[in-house]
Amino acid sequence: MTELLEVQDLRVRFRTAGLVQGLLKGLDDPFIDAVMKVSFSLAAGETFGLVGESGSGKTTLGRAIIGLVQAQEGNIRFEGKELVGLKDSEYRDIRRNIAMMFQDPIASLSPRKKVRSQIAEPFKIHNIKDKDPDKEARRLLKLVGLHEGFLEAYPHQLSGGQARRVGVARALSLDPKVIIADEPTAGLDVSVQGEILNLMNRLQRELGLSYLIITHNLPVVRHVSDRLAIMYLGRFVEQGTTTEIFEKPAHPYTLGLLAAVPEPDPDKRRDKLELEGEIPSLMNRPKGCEFHTRCPFAQEKCLNEAPQYKEVAPGHFASCHFPFPDPADAKAVGRHAMPETGNVAADHVSGRISRAGETPNING
Repeated sequence: MTELLEVQDLRVRFRTAGLVQGLLKGLDDPFIDAVMKVSFSLAAGETFGLVGESGSGKTTLGRAIIGLVQAQEGNIRFEGKELVGLKDSEYRDIRRNIAMMFQDPIASLSPRKKVRSQIAEPFKIHNIKDKDPDKEARRLLKLVGLHEGFLEAYPHQLSGGQARRVGVARALSLDPKVIIADEPTAGLDVSVQGEILNLMNRLQRELGLSYLIITHNLPVVRHVSDRLAIMYLGRFVEQGTTTEIFEKPAHPYTLGLLAAVPEPDPDKRRDKLELEGEIPSLMNRPKGCEFHTRCPFAQEKCLNEAPQYKEVAPGHFASCHFPFPDPADAKAVGRHAMPETGNVAADHVSGRISRAGETPNING
């Protein structure tokens, strides 16, 4: 398949203190790394899923690709053209080919404008005169399954599902090749989620779209994505085909996220892997493996040595000293087996955030 989008060693940093404040506080590096050395590619007609807890950097990565936040290092190439370092005016043509569906479908729409104006707005921004904006707005609404009567509606008059369809229509207005969908099913009823996903799949088949789907909904990403990456503290900790990751996860964090998916059988819930402790601060990253403060498999090596992000199986990458852990070994190998001086949980976490059967916060 032809690679439309390529991201290599991308780094996005945010300043946490001004120059004077940083000097007064003695900060050597008054920045946090929201995205660290991330690499992946997206082929034509492919769906790539991005999963992780809140604050893992998923949305920041998507915004960096479309130019809404600035990347400090690395490369973003779209159809071979380098995007890092482009001015906002130079990004305009890129945004005709890469569109974004924002997380909150209602908040992403202007409360003062009717649906007609919001769908037609991209034609004005890009000075497209060879198309009739009003006619295109009708066509796009029909394409996403809404009656043209919604053209006269304001955002507050729309349901969550209807607002999401308007967002899809607006994203499609300039015939993009790639759509970055940030939580496309968030806040929607299960039945409406299915309708939106079916709509996106249909549009992908008909229009040849490529999707980068940012989500915390693992059952959704399992059924719609071809490949998948798991993010933790701004880094990819695992990447591979969706089937491979779900059937044979290589990283303990992935195991924990899969265990957090609701299970109707309460007896099975008690046997699942638990994620313990709080997510570390980006301003004070743990030494060694950054996941060792929450990992039930952590050993002495994990505390002192950062693992390499490497291929652990054909097309399957992970950053773990001991990949493909067995959940049954968690208590024997992990914190319960560590000597008192090296007790990962006791030394590095403030307490349990999940008990057997509970779901950690993965609403990213």
